[in-house]
Amino acid sequence: MSKEERKQEIIKILKSSNKPVSGGYLAEKLNVTRQVIVQDIALLRAENINIMATARGYIFYGEESPAHKRAVTVCHGKEEIEDELTTIVDLGGRVIDVIIEHPIYGQITGNLMIESRRDVKEFMEIMQKNNTVPLLRLTNKIHMHTIEAKSEKILDEIEDKLKQKGYLFLE
Repeated sequence: MSKEERKQEIIKILKSSNKPVSGGYLAEKLNVTRQVIVQDIALLRAENINIMATARGYIFYGEESPAHKRAVTVCHGKEEIEDELTTIVDLGGRVIDVIIEHPIYGQITGNLMIESRRDVKEFMEIMQKNNTVPLLRLTNKIHMHTIEAKSEKILDEIEDKLKQKGYLFLE
């Protein structure tokens, strides 16, 4: 299989999946190393193909993505991560990323793409399994999320609920 055929197959697999696809799975399926997959994904992204890398694998995201987005600044500890994410997805939001402003490195963004309780559960399991330190630990618990939803009303409801729970950062 040529590199171009492999790249097209990666797109096909990602488009047909309703959950993140691991690099290991793609490598096994296409009979190449994981490093080859990483390089192919980088080339596809350079060609403006909408592929996002998350902790759970690669996701194709297309034009069908909700048009309403909002960045919210929040402040809470590691113990509240699960509740915060669950609150957002239960109200119809998708957490695209987490962003911090680091005093030395500037803006650091981690892709999340969390849109269901199942995604939240998987995210929390990965964090616990790897004993990961969340980005919020680098900025005194203050961080931002980009959230998508089908309407501004849903985004307003999410923001109100985060404020009610004390997670919304109010300067």
